[in-house]
Order: sequence, then C-alpha cells, then structure tokens
Amino acid sequence: MEKLYEGKAKILYPTDDPEILLTVFKDDATAFNAQKRGQIQGKGEINCAISAALFRWLESLGIATHYLNTPSPNQMRVKSVKILPLEVVVRNIAAGSLCKQTGLTEGTVLPFPLVEFYLKDDALGDPLLTRDRILVLEVATPEQLEELQSKALQINEYLKDFFNCCNITLVDFKLEFGLDSQGQILLADEISPDTCRLWDQAQTDPQARVLDKDRFRRDLGQVESAYQQVQKRVLEQIAQVSV
Repeated sequence: MEKLYEGKAKILYPTDDPEILLTVFKDDATAFNAQKRGQIQGKGEINCAISAALFRWLESLGIATHYLNTPSPNQMRVKSVKILPLEVVVRNIAAGSLCKQTGLTEGTVLPFPLVEFYLKDDALGDPLLTRDRILVLEVATPEQLEELQSKALQINEYLKDFFNCCNITLVDFKLEFGLDSQGQILLADEISPDTCRLWDQAQTDPQARVLDKDRFRRDLGQVESAYQQVQKRVLEQIAQVSV
C-alpha cells in the first residue's frame, strides 16, 4: 500500500474505506525534535497494545476516540480524522521543559493540572502557544479550544486514577485530537510511554523510577524493559476493570 503519511513513530495507510485508516506503529525512537534518533526493540507492538487498551477503556467512559480495532500487534485501524495542528499537554508534576522554562524543581506537584498548547510544526520546534496566538493562527476556534481543554482535563482525571492503580504516577502527557467527517472532536494519535511521563511509585531514585521515553532521551538504559513493565501493568489493570 502507498503511504498516506509517515511520522516519527507511525505510518498511516489508506484502506478500502475512505473513512478508515491503518496505523502502523514503528520501533523508531526520536527525541529533541528528532535530533536524537534510535530504535527501541518491540516499541511498536508495545505502544500499539497500550494505546488500544486505553482507547477502549476511555471509550467505555464516554471519551470519543478514533480507535476501531487492532488487526495485528503493531497495527491499529482508526477513523479518518483531520488532525488539529496542536499538541495538548497536561502536566500534574513539574518535569522536562516546564522545569527548564520556569525554574521549578523536577518533581514539584503542581497546585492544579496545567494545560498547554504547542503548535505541531517541526520546522518551528513545536512552540508553546498562547490562546490568542492560536486564534491569530486560526488553527482552532474559541469553541474548539474550550472543548480541547475540557476533554484534556477529563482524560487526565481518568488516566491519573488508572495509572495510580498500576502503581504509576502520571507526571504529564501529550494528547492529539482530530475532526471526523461530521466535525466531531475525537481523541487521536496514541497514549503510551512515548507520549506520557510515567514514574514507578515503588522507586524513589529519580532515574530508577522512570518508565517512559525519558530513559531514551537521557540515556538511562533499560528502555525496553521499562516499556514492557508499563504494558504489563496497564493490561493487568484493564483486565481487572473489565471484569
């Protein structure tokens, strides 16, 4: 099949139905706006499994997503959506760029969940946007912005509780949304150790607790085992809540 689009972590293919696309998750890993590249063995299948499980679970809670099914371990059939060119980041604990930009100490619990919007543009370095800049760029309407913020906060509450049951702290995470053919906003992309900061609650050492792509970014080692650990805990918890 001819590719519709290839990104850093996934490839999109058309299907016989124009309303449905096939997403193939790759083992490729990138960091720092693709300045650092590598591979994480088995990442594609792990992230596909985690994302599929969490999408199904969020759907059961009333969150509309693009997910349909998984025809193979690293493939996901999804509804075709027009991706809004915004990365929606929700932060519960200070880490990463928030610490660099504000001087907050890593691990500082924020007084409330912080929702940020970044422009999806590699050439510009995915800059942080204000509400007015978003409106000037016309990448979302005021109504869409309000809905994105509301959905992001709702998803955060669900995921925080879910990961807590996995003995994992949800530090922060990135979401992407798209518009379906009826103009409905759907949660899209993925939810995985690639897009979330996840800390093992059983570990107090700042390096040992990391269960996400920061292990790759910061050359902490044992990247594959961290991803596998998240998959194991997520699928075990999904099995419990599905009983």
